[in-house]
Amino acid sequence: MRMDRQEFLAWPRKRVTLLGMSGVGKTRLANMLRNDDWFHYSVDYRIGTRYLDEPILDNIKTQAMQVPFLQELLRSDSIYISNNITVDNLAPLSSFLGMLGNPDLGGLALSEFKRRQQLHLSGELAALRDVEQFAEKAKIIYGYDHFLNDVSGSFCEIEDQSIINAVAANTLMIYIKTSPEDEAFLIERAARNPKPLYYRESFLDEQLAEYYRESGLEYTAQIDPADFVRWVFPRLFKTRLPRYQHIADAHGYEISARDAFEVQNADEFLQLIGDALDH
Repeated sequence: MRMDRQEFLAWPRKRVTLLGMSGVGKTRLANMLRNDDWFHYSVDYRIGTRYLDEPILDNIKTQAMQVPFLQELLRSDSIYISNNITVDNLAPLSSFLGMLGNPDLGGLALSEFKRRQQLHLSGELAALRDVEQFAEKAKIIYGYDHFLNDVSGSFCEIEDQSIINAVAANTLMIYIKTSPEDEAFLIERAARNPKPLYYRESFLDEQLAEYYRESGLEYTAQIDPADFVRWVFPRLFKTRLPRYQHIADAHGYEISARDAFEVQNADEFLQLIGDALDH
């Protein structure tokens, strides 16, 4: 979707998609705007509550069944387990995605890891297909005038161009672009606290082969899950930046992560986007 500042500011029911790496401030902006008549559509939340709810619960139950006390209670239907994922707490989704490596360190075998990666991708595609209908529901059901689509950090990994085209056709796409300083901070933060990530399968295969060569390891079960994430994240980051830039150049506009961080209210958010549309 293309428009100029005047068209955007006069748009009575604004629809905006925020793009960018995890950690650049998309969800912070979304949470802030919820108090100013903006509906927050979190793709990650939709994946976890709608498209991966059952696999997430199955994974939790599998772990619980390994504890004799809980096993008996579950088998007798004395307790139940529910998924309490929220927009601000996506831990159930993250724990399901998991990390690759030694099972004694909480890692997953390659086949199981790839299975979960594929489930996540399918869920993400489905959640993105729901954007248009939720933009309508935001007004019809919930009474919100404006709609903010908070996509996952892996949005740029999507290779189905029809999905990207559909999001671009229904929303104004804004790329939150990082500076070299921002990039260094995000990479250092990931090294301190490695988390599960989504990888395109071709990227994963290529990087895993390189990791084996550098580390001298031969099997997935020998990998320290956290060490692999620390090693691969800078490479993943580097490949995602041009993919995001390509989407922004083709379909949207960009703002800096620093400017986005300084936004404190809806008026400032609108002015920042208006400035981006002027360039």
